[in-house]
Amino acid sequence: MKTMVKKPEVLAPAGNLEKLKMAIRYGADAVYIGGQAFGLRSRAGNFSYEEMAEGVAFAHERSSRVYVAANMVTHEGDGRGADAFFKTLQSIGVDAVIVSDPALIVVCFNAAPGLPVHLSTQASATNYKTLEFWKSIGLERVVLAREVGIEEIRGMRQHTDIEIEAFVHGAMCIAYSGRCTLSNHMVNRDANRGGCAQSCRWKYDLFDLDDGEAHSHVQGGEPFSMSAVDLSMLHHLPDMIEAGVNSLKIEGRMKSIHYVSTVANVYRSAVDAYCRDPEHFVFDPAWDEEIWKVAQRDLSTGFYYGVPNEKEQLFGKPRKIPKYTFAAQVLAYDPVTRRATLEQRNNFGIGEEVEFYGPNFVHFKQTVHDLWNEDGEAIDRAPNPMMTVTMTVDAPVAPYFLMRKK
Repeated sequence: MKTMVKKPEVLAPAGNLEKLKMAIRYGADAVYIGGQAFGLRSRAGNFSYEEMAEGVAFAHERSSRVYVAANMVTHEGDGRGADAFFKTLQSIGVDAVIVSDPALIVVCFNAAPGLPVHLSTQASATNYKTLEFWKSIGLERVVLAREVGIEEIRGMRQHTDIEIEAFVHGAMCIAYSGRCTLSNHMVNRDANRGGCAQSCRWKYDLFDLDDGEAHSHVQGGEPFSMSAVDLSMLHHLPDMIEAGVNSLKIEGRMKSIHYVSTVANVYRSAVDAYCRDPEHFVFDPAWDEEIWKVAQRDLSTGFYYGVPNEKEQLFGKPRKIPKYTFAAQVLAYDPVTRRATLEQRNNFGIGEEVEFYGPNFVHFKQTVHDLWNEDGEAIDRAPNPMMTVTMTVDAPVAPYFLMRKK
């Protein structure tokens, strides 16, 4: 008989305030965000102090937490203003900061004593003695390097009680723990200071020079790639939980609310199901089906069960992944008329099959039977971005339900 397990935190990405609120509505226990300095995602939208305060208030009202990533590698001058930054975060009430550079950790300790610090994955923590070191200087949690395996995590947990956070879903970096200089070399954008151009995702040809002439080694027109497929530990959550992982981290601060809501919804449902009754846990195929609706690349288990080989790289013919478009968000629902008021996000019209989904893993599909614009006029399509429309729905919905189409 399996013993009771401690339910881990489902930690979702939030590139802006809308994504923060959506992630929490769809089941995230915590979200991680970026400020407008000291982070690694300069293009993620990021938060002003006012937006952080609103996000923290929203999260705390729902018993959720907000962590702020300040995980850049600082060069001379980059740390200027960090003391005021950490003081402000503490006054706002953020629950922790995620830091990799020891200099910034010291600044945070001195400027904002009592503000919890989590070690970023950029610091490449891969063994329990490293975890114990960071614990000894006052850190509360370590985000493990993505190169760590399940058995290594089990071993760590036997020797340390510091909180362990590990990635379970999202994009993988081809460089060790994300420490890459390829972007610096190719486009003069520093990946370790927030400017990654994702050069590894580009397509390349492979050539050699023979008598001054370039001869391609690429067969059949397939471009050479150094790009990894994405990570998904959805099928292996029992291993992660039983190994003692405290926080299950989802990558994707630059992803859409369609992605954030879907992945948070799936992992919330799966984690709850396992922790409710580990002994009789059965994997629900609907979780897998749902994840593929927002997948952008093939999926693998990364380094958790061994060193990835060419099958975990984007070589060869890519898997055909079903494409779903985020079509609308529900603003209101009238149970008498069974009509939902929607904010359009992508073109859709009468006769198309759509799917509604909401928190707690609620789903249903239907055909669009009718549409009315803001003036109550019947229309065939909703073509204009962010327009408000009304339609009859086959089952009850609620504000913040989302609608997508294949």
